[in-house]
Amino acid sequence: MSKPAVCQIVGYKNSGKTSLVCALIPLLKQGGKCVAVIKHDGHEYDMDHPGTDTWKQRQAGAMAVAITSPARTSIIEERGSSLSELIRGFSGYDYVLVEGFKQEAYPKIVLIRRPEDLELLQKTRNIAAIAAWEQMIPYIHSLVPGKQAQVFQINDTAGMANLLHQQRSNFQNFNI
Repeated sequence: MSKPAVCQIVGYKNSGKTSLVCALIPLLKQGGKCVAVIKHDGHEYDMDHPGTDTWKQRQAGAMAVAITSPARTSIIEERGSSLSELIRGFSGYDYVLVEGFKQEAYPKIVLIRRPEDLELLQKTRNIAAIAAWEQMIPYIHSLVPGKQAQVFQINDTAGMANLLHQQRSNFQNFNI
């Protein structure tokens, strides 16, 4: 089994990360590829609902619960997980898109929406591409003229998916 191609989508709040991930998924699935997504949430969240069996089991003290059907499996654990741990759990997928985890070392597409977002280009390592709103592209070129990362307009999801397809081994064989 080969390793999945991992690409982080990073940007500040309301920069369009989720929209970009959702637009890339169907493009990456072409040709029968399987795509998984890992989303970082800096806040507490709960995807379980009061009154469900799994909620009752967690309330009773279970540190992990799993529920599965012929079409879906969910696992809820009462602990955090590292990104590398989560990626290992998705080893059977062709692509793993990671929303967030800015400080991790996997290859990234950095979203630049506003002038204040430009600082991400200095703070972020392993930038594979930059996705920017049209008005920001001249600033990016003047700020990082020799940068190896490709620059895409934010709506050029086909171009970004093509980058992931063509340079799959760069996203797949990355070791941290």
